[in-house]
Amino acid sequence: MEGAGGLYHVLNRGNYRQWIFGEEGAKDAFEATLWEACERARWVLHGYCVMGNHYHLALETPEGNLSEGMRWLQSVYANRFNRYRKESGHLFQGRYKSLMVENRERLAGLCHYLHLNPVRAKICGVAELVQYRWSSYRHLQQAKDRPRVLDVTACLEGAGGLEDTAGGRRKYAHYLEWLSENKPAQKELEFAKMSRGWVIGGDQFRRELALDEAMDRRGIKQSQAEAREMRRERWAAALEKGMIQLRKTDQDVRNDPKSADWKVALAGVLKKRLLCTNGWLGERLNMGSPAAVCRYVSEAVGGRRPAAQKYMMKFKS
Repeated sequence: MEGAGGLYHVLNRGNYRQWIFGEEGAKDAFEATLWEACERARWVLHGYCVMGNHYHLALETPEGNLSEGMRWLQSVYANRFNRYRKESGHLFQGRYKSLMVENRERLAGLCHYLHLNPVRAKICGVAELVQYRWSSYRHLQQAKDRPRVLDVTACLEGAGGLEDTAGGRRKYAHYLEWLSENKPAQKELEFAKMSRGWVIGGDQFRRELALDEAMDRRGIKQSQAEAREMRRERWAAALEKGMIQLRKTDQDVRNDPKSADWKVALAGVLKKRLLCTNGWLGERLNMGSPAAVCRYVSEAVGGRRPAAQKYMMKFKS
């Protein structure tokens, strides 16, 4: 889904993990192309980091044109790179990967994660981060040279309500130093999930996106694991909606019999509409083994559980 004002973590690697940014000139050229792409697409760049064989971007797309802008960015840079190196062929590892970001708070956490990338890669320490030239952190600290497409306010606000002043920037440096050593804080910000899956956000946000039919039309290639994760988010959201409709709670799931009519009805509806697996339904509805779920639902569909069929009728509206 590419709605206006969308927030994204966008990343990609060199084809076959080659070091396409191994030379300083290559990183400089990518930055210049990135500034152009942001100007053309009217993107807001909240953070970025260019490493030896990959890049990370924290983007906002006011006009909902992520695909169009990314196509221009990657193709133009690839052409410039190949022309300079007198080479040909694919430069990047496929299209690109994008994760939707829930809000500015999550966006700030993403920016902190990107800024600490060179530290995690043991390229430099936190104190030397400002000397790493190909990151938004350097431009955050050196405001006079900051590209006009880069907006660091969300990042600073997410580090304790800091302002874009000399004092605020010094405090942000101290914050990153503290964060780099504080594993519980990194866990709370979900650093381990920043580049995995398809979304950076809470459970409710994930479920809302999973139920959005427009997600199926994004046209973004997903790994099998990512597709499975999205599918299960969609199942969980539909299950929650169904339980609300039946006025059932988690306590009912635990206490009611495995073959309770309402459970059988809900399982049958989810299997038909979303192809939920018997194993997943058995676990989430406390219905027992996959074989048991299959038998209960088959009996209801075949007319041998009339009470369950009546529950099913409630979902037809």
